[in-house]
Amino acid sequence: MSRNDQSDLGRRGFLAGATAVAAATAVPTLATRAAAAAPDAAANRPNILVILTDDQPLHTEWATPNTLSWLVDGGVEFRQGHVATPLCAPSRSSIFSGRHARHHGVRDNSSPYNLDQSTTVQRHLQQAGYRTGLFGKYLNAWSNKDIPPHFDEWLLSAPVTYNDGTYNDNGTVRTIDGYSTSVIRDRALRFLDKSATDHRPWFAFVAPKAPHGPNTPEPKYADTPVPAWNGRPSVTEEDRGDKPEYIRNATRTLADGRTVRRNQLRTLLSVDDAVKALHDKLATLGQLDNTLVFYLGDNGYSWSDHGWGAKSVPYRPAVEVPFYVSWPAGGLGSGTVDDRLAANIDIAPTILDAAGLAPSPLHDGQSLLGTARRDHLLIEWWHRNPGDNPHTWSSYKSPTEQYIEYYALHTDSAGQEVGTGELQFREYYDLVNDPYQLTNLLHGATPADERRLGIPALAAQLAADRAA
Repeated sequence: MSRNDQSDLGRRGFLAGATAVAAATAVPTLATRAAAAAPDAAANRPNILVILTDDQPLHTEWATPNTLSWLVDGGVEFRQGHVATPLCAPSRSSIFSGRHARHHGVRDNSSPYNLDQSTTVQRHLQQAGYRTGLFGKYLNAWSNKDIPPHFDEWLLSAPVTYNDGTYNDNGTVRTIDGYSTSVIRDRALRFLDKSATDHRPWFAFVAPKAPHGPNTPEPKYADTPVPAWNGRPSVTEEDRGDKPEYIRNATRTLADGRTVRRNQLRTLLSVDDAVKALHDKLATLGQLDNTLVFYLGDNGYSWSDHGWGAKSVPYRPAVEVPFYVSWPAGGLGSGTVDDRLAANIDIAPTILDAAGLAPSPLHDGQSLLGTARRDHLLIEWWHRNPGDNPHTWSSYKSPTEQYIEYYALHTDSAGQEVGTGELQFREYYDLVNDPYQLTNLLHGATPADERRLGIPALAAQLAADRAA
């Protein structure tokens, strides 16, 4: 499959009617395929590989053909993959803990030490006899001099530097020459190589910086042409009068979106090379079949959608991410689509399930190897420090609708939630008929309109989710 075979929006494109497409996809789900192979999987604990990119949105498939060949054509694609908080450190903490940010405590990028390390999947796996390794980015604001708990080996990268970066290399802080994605790849490969003589199962968390800004491509890809892109309706939206103030005042243009997209795609070409190298190493070691692999972004990114050029917003480009899973020995290796709502809080429960370990009662997520199906997700984001925009928000999101509330809340210097909690603004989108979220149906809505839209019930459910 060549990159030239991909369309502007990627091989699978933007799903305007996610539920309609999913309903028409008559293929086995991850749960049914895993159940069929459960006896074999239980007999031999799988290795676990989590590949986490930084700020990778949907519609980047052009840059990742090797990843698609391995984990989509040869695995399971969750076309409704989400993050519970569209921000780096909270999202990563949700992956490690299986919990919402309101429960694991890392609400912003300044408070990584709030994470209760006793709840992390790496702790559970290490105590169960797994060899554990972390290679790349860990948690924002984590001191590069500090050891990441419950990892036997690590190459912890400092803040985003693409070339000749500073790393904590198993306790020694030093500069390592080279392009960061390649440096991280090579250390992960060395970790895998040790399994030729160390026969314990292993857990590897591989987290390149790409495609996070400044999106510096590897020299060999610096001038690689990328497919043309003319934006989408949310990028060229002219009237944002129904949106919150910070979106009404947003100024990012189509040209800005094109620049970010181009640079992100170019940096992802190196990630794709690294994924291929990991695949080939597992094949050489004879471990490809019994390795449970996850690939996802820690959050999406807006390519000037609604004038916004970052994450942190409740809209689809920021909260929906590529989400792929493969485990041939567990029955997850022949290219299927799972239409369930999936989120990063589901990764830890799935890992423990696959490893035959007891689920944590603290988990907010659920194992994707089972048959559990949710009808909506709680997605949240906290503004750091008082003032400015956007306000802290929470959202009820299903495949067909999204309800959003903004509050007078923020995080203080300790990462704790403070403020009056006063409701500031609301949005509601019909995702079936308005997939690009152009029309906030609560703008100018009457009480009768709100009842017709079902807003009282949605607001009550959102309040219950936040209180749970």
